[in-house]
Amino acid sequence: MAIRDPSNGAWAVGHGASVPLGETAAIMGILNVTPDSFSDGGRYADVDAAATAALAMAAAGAAIVDIGGESTRPGATPVEPIEEQRRVLPVIEALAGRPGLVLSIDTYRAETARLAVAAGAHIVNDVFGAQKDPGIARVAAETGAGICLMHTGREREALPDVIEDQFLFLRESLRIAETAGIRREAIVLDPGFGFAKDGPQNMILMHRFGELKALGHPLLVGTSRKRFVRGATGRSDPEPDVATAATSVLLRERGADIFRVHNVSANRDALAIADAMRAAVKGQVW
Repeated sequence: MAIRDPSNGAWAVGHGASVPLGETAAIMGILNVTPDSFSDGGRYADVDAAATAALAMAAAGAAIVDIGGESTRPGATPVEPIEEQRRVLPVIEALAGRPGLVLSIDTYRAETARLAVAAGAHIVNDVFGAQKDPGIARVAAETGAGICLMHTGREREALPDVIEDQFLFLRESLRIAETAGIRREAIVLDPGFGFAKDGPQNMILMHRFGELKALGHPLLVGTSRKRFVRGATGRSDPEPDVATAATSVLLRERGADIFRVHNVSANRDALAIADAMRAAVKGQVW
């Protein structure tokens, strides 16, 4: 059976919106409204500051802004659902309805996801791939929200082969999504760079990334400023956005569609070069 090419068309998300995919890479800007995220914790705790940052990301080229109220860095202290909601809902409400701005809620909790979509979020981005709280899949199905199902090695025993473990985990996430009734075009997959994966595993995953296209869904990646990216430079004071942009280009060449990043401008420019080359190879005018 032929494998469906997931890189054509669009990601169907909530509130009647969609994110075009295919010839141009889509960028998801990271907006953490937390005090303890590893890169930008505490910078956007104020609603006005967070909204201003989101609009700046959109102006720089982000198609999506991903809003998170709980840090997912290793060792971070979990927050209560009510605190997560207190952080994210006012920001979503402040940004909801802006033309051309697609909002994502970074959560693994079904109730937070439901409230966020009601407040105006278009996408649910779950770092546990709907396997920690399967009710989140029902939220996406019932509201029509897009969903990103991420692979993780946390809270489970992973297979030694990084790609085999990707298929094992993500196929279970897809089964949950299908059972809940999520439409196929609303699903995007994320291999979860840095989530219970060491440096060599992340690099092997990047090298073999193209194998994940066999899952038949668009692919989102989040390497931005992560430890394995900074460590690979061999420098004590690396330029994390430059290193991140290098991974973005490598992953674009291997089939990634959506790039979750802190520095939108740097990655937009790097990906524009990759896309221009792809267009030239296909004989398009640019």
